[in-house]
Amino acid sequence: MDTVDTVVVGAGVVGLAVARALALAGREVMLLESAEAIGTGTSSRNSEVVHAGIYYPKGSLKARLCVHGKQLLYAYCAERAIAHRRCGKLIVAANEAQARELRAIEQRAAANGVTDLRWLTRDEARALEPTVECQAALLSPSTGIVDSHGLMLTLLGDLEHAGGMLAVQSEVESLRVGVGASEGAIELEVNGAGEQTRLQARTVVNAAGLGAIALAHRTQGLAPAHRPPLPTRWAKGNYFTLAGRAPFSHLIYPVVERDSPSLGVHLTLDLGGQVKFGPDVQWVDSPEDLQVDPARAELFYAEVRRYWPQLRDGGLQPGYAGLRPKLTGPGEPAADFLIQGPREHGVPGLINLLGIESPGLTSCLAIGEEVARRVAQAPPR
Repeated sequence: MDTVDTVVVGAGVVGLAVARALALAGREVMLLESAEAIGTGTSSRNSEVVHAGIYYPKGSLKARLCVHGKQLLYAYCAERAIAHRRCGKLIVAANEAQARELRAIEQRAAANGVTDLRWLTRDEARALEPTVECQAALLSPSTGIVDSHGLMLTLLGDLEHAGGMLAVQSEVESLRVGVGASEGAIELEVNGAGEQTRLQARTVVNAAGLGAIALAHRTQGLAPAHRPPLPTRWAKGNYFTLAGRAPFSHLIYPVVERDSPSLGVHLTLDLGGQVKFGPDVQWVDSPEDLQVDPARAELFYAEVRRYWPQLRDGGLQPGYAGLRPKLTGPGEPAADFLIQGPREHGVPGLINLLGIESPGLTSCLAIGEEVARRVAQAPPR
């Protein structure tokens, strides 16, 4: 049986950042990915937004790791020439009730350490974006966009330069704790292109994204109390693209109700200046349901015209869809990131990263730091 010091399961942006951090800390790291390439799941089906840390509850992992991760990510992108832009974001209130909620959002952001927000009147907002319609707005100058694929390729390069290894088409079918030749080791059953192999590792990080909860359920030796319920429905986010260019230079987010499962149907830009709208929240029965129903455009027209009335009929085209690796189901408030280590579940050497949805992209380098710190602080076995 082959033995490796550390295995990271899942080569999305978070798994890549975690594997990189561990390799840079001197660990022998193998990164296993079930697909044929890195970052083909949630990491390639999102808005590519660098979030500021505005919406999350004070003291939450999402708040702390997003705020710190944003700083790390901008510095990393600048250092490594990864395409990105601090284009800024307007959060727009359509009426007086939403303006009051906007004040609450401003206070929540300040509690998280986001101190650069600027309150705008309608006229001030329209001076920045002449076609936007609102009663008031918050400007977040540190919100931006990033080339997520360029980011992932750079993380992979760092991992390999530090001696780490990537194995694609390597699905981890199960984990077993406390078995094998070495006391306290974790044994992995891996299906590599139809061939079954076994690995043994002292540390395993489950960063499998949409499959992380299922892998926790396939971990023998992990108490049932530390396995969140398997999802029965999936939170799909649809995107529509704009035919032609739009007169926007900032991202536009509407005010949404507190505890909403999303940030509303927002307007985002890619690095080429093209506009896309989304994601919405559509609960579906299968993780394979990634087709965008053209009929949903009518819902998008209604939502977008609240802040951009000039959106013309026929202007929206089906784009793409992604799935959020949520810990909660329909009608339930969004949950915090769940990082389970030996302190939480009692299994030496195992770290589960569960429910790493947005702002996972922004937080990826901070999550890598957090995991590397926990691994370094683990008592010797």
